Amino acid sequence: MARIVILGSANAVNDAQHDYTHFLLIGEKDTPILIDAGSNPLGKIKNLGIDDESLQDVILTHFHPDHVAGIPNMMMHMWLLGRKAPLRMYGLHHCLNRIEDTMEMYGWQEWPNFFPISFQRVNQRENAPIMENKDFRIRAFPVRHYDIPTMGLRIENKHNGKILAYTCDTMSFPGLVDLARGADMLIHEAAGNDGLGHSSAAQAGEIATEAGAKKLFLIHYAVWNADPEPLVAEAESTFDGSVHLCKDYDEYEF
Repeated sequence: MARIVILGSANAVNDAQHDYTHFLLIGEKDTPILIDAGSNPLGKIKNLGIDDESLQDVILTHFHPDHVAGIPNMMMHMWLLGRKAPLRMYGLHHCLNRIEDTMEMYGWQEWPNFFPISFQRVNQRENAPIMENKDFRIRAFPVRHYDIPTMGLRIENKHNGKILAYTCDTMSFPGLVDLARGADMLIHEAAGNDGLGHSSAAQAGEIATEAGAKKLFLIHYAVWNADPEPLVAEAESTFDGSVHLCKDYDEYEF
């Protein structure tokens, strides 16, 4: 059975108990896939008993620090460990262009014996293909997060046909219904409705209801001097299905 491991659940203001939002997809036959990069994703993956060489695919949803800041350290970490396996990084042009610029500022071209890495750019349109391996088929949907090009993910488990939808950071808008339609699991942000780039837990429940999602998982919520537990009841006010509050190191079967 495929698994989702939550490596971080907080919004852009994290604390000692909650890392920035990112998670790991673990399939039955192929290598794991990292979705975004928090403070130290490689250390957390090691704690799961997964060797860094087996991580060969990384999907970055958008170029904001809480989603990509872990990339330079992770790449340096892998290089210092003597990694030889290739790494493939997927994202929108806006994001990957800036990742490459960032790494150039660190002078990575001069790091000797650096492992092979490729940047796979994703088209910014609905249902755009990102990647496919033996376990998953992953497609992108544009979402609305301030003025930063950002993509949500629709992930199909090829073994059982189940669908995971991940909104990433976004304000609520009708297009999220297409992203989440009929999803067995909807992971929806709940940072709070600011009218510009984030959603409330109640809005997450509304999208889950309209899309006919089976289960709703809240993520990317406020933790600094804040109690996120009431978000569950807030989402339940607009969604009759099961609601879960994602926490760091939670594991879900998919």
